Amino acid sequence: MAVKMTQGLKQSQNLAMTPQLQQAIKLLTLTHLEMTNVIAEEMVENPMLEEVGGENDMEAPSDDTREATSDDFSEAPMMKEKDDFDWDSYADSFNSNSSAPNMAAPSSDSDEMPGYENIVSKSMTLAEHLEWQLKMENLNPSEWKLAISIIGNINDDGYLEINFDELIEESRLSRTDAYDVLEIIQRLDPVGCGSSNLQECLLAQARIAEERSPLLEKIIREHLEDLQNKNFEKIAKTLGVNSEQVKKTSLLLQNFHPKPGRLVAIPETHYILPDIFVVEIGGEFVVQVNDEGIPRLKISKMYQDMIKRGAGHKTDEASEFVKDKVRSAEWLIKSIQNRQRTIEKVAKTIVAKQQEFFKKGPKFLKPMVLKDVANDIGMHESTVSRVTTNKYMHSPLGTFELKYFFNTGIGGKDGGADIASEVLKMKIKSIFQAENPLKPLSDQKVVEILAKENLTVARRTVTKYREMLGVMPSSKRKEKN
Repeated sequence: MAVKMTQGLKQSQNLAMTPQLQQAIKLLTLTHLEMTNVIAEEMVENPMLEEVGGENDMEAPSDDTREATSDDFSEAPMMKEKDDFDWDSYADSFNSNSSAPNMAAPSSDSDEMPGYENIVSKSMTLAEHLEWQLKMENLNPSEWKLAISIIGNINDDGYLEINFDELIEESRLSRTDAYDVLEIIQRLDPVGCGSSNLQECLLAQARIAEERSPLLEKIIREHLEDLQNKNFEKIAKTLGVNSEQVKKTSLLLQNFHPKPGRLVAIPETHYILPDIFVVEIGGEFVVQVNDEGIPRLKISKMYQDMIKRGAGHKTDEASEFVKDKVRSAEWLIKSIQNRQRTIEKVAKTIVAKQQEFFKKGPKFLKPMVLKDVANDIGMHESTVSRVTTNKYMHSPLGTFELKYFFNTGIGGKDGGADIASEVLKMKIKSIFQAENPLKPLSDQKVVEILAKENLTVARRTVTKYREMLGVMPSSKRKEKN
């Protein structure tokens, strides 16, 4: 039986991702520091590359760039009223990466011990710091072994990351003796390390406080959740005291640290080198590309001369190697120039579109998306996305990631997109900060307040931003007294 075979032909176009093209795309996404490292590696691997050495030898740069330096931007912390304990901020610092409570620090006497930052070696880890103190304790071998196991399972926040019962089982100690060892560690400096939870950590600090308060210890043991809900009246009624006494006692928590380990643990440092500097010159904001540390490259003249002199004597293999290295060098030089030009184009467009922001501050940030910039500079959105990733701009207002300037439009009169999402978040934050703690605002009430400013925002949008800001619902924020 004959079988008829048919063959269909399909024609399509594909973009071949050559190694050179991949390298060019990769350069767009690299930070300033990462790119200088890549260039250094390429100069070692490719003998055809060399750095321009003198003025007569320099290739004319394709862009007019300047160098600039400036201090990093630091934002002043928000301070709370000293006469009212803010459990929300305190609990938030326990749940965030912060090292200390977000509240005004209590005043200290001049004869007090210096802060931990002045007496603890910065090069010492938390585990080393605890072990160093532990050597001063009179422990037998079994107790020492358990103590080292405890310290080895304490994270940078100071909390025990393993169930203590498991450590007891591994040791040869009785439960009572094991807890005695744990208590010794919790008394070490900083106090509270080795605790399993916030309640245990605060109790450890309360027990060694200079002014020990039985009432505070009872509040921590029995009413920590009520304190979080600001239910002072309930705490007072249960403990047989008045609500003002509860409030006053709770202020002692300002002396405690929800993450004691952070007083010693060294956080990982991330260095930022801005790719762009924005400076004000004669009332105009001028973009300056940061070329510091980026060598100007060229094809080695020595190798070019060697190629010309020995053109007829090279083997095919050697000739192909040289040509490949020359092509690679040329492509790298062009890719670097293209990266710098693209960053400059994007930065200039951002500055042009956000003039009000640079003149008046973050509250005047305008809605802007990748497509807006891509259309202005005649490039694809994906290119703009890559070139704004991990890139930073230093301006008179501070240092910002380029991604910061891209915000969708929300609200506006008659549904118009008149406000950037970042500005809306700031508005919502200021509304919550100004509320009466006895009558906290609901999400719907915030919607109504924004509507008076001609900002049409859905309640779910307010809820989303409230959660992003770490603000609890109104029922949790209300003080019950």
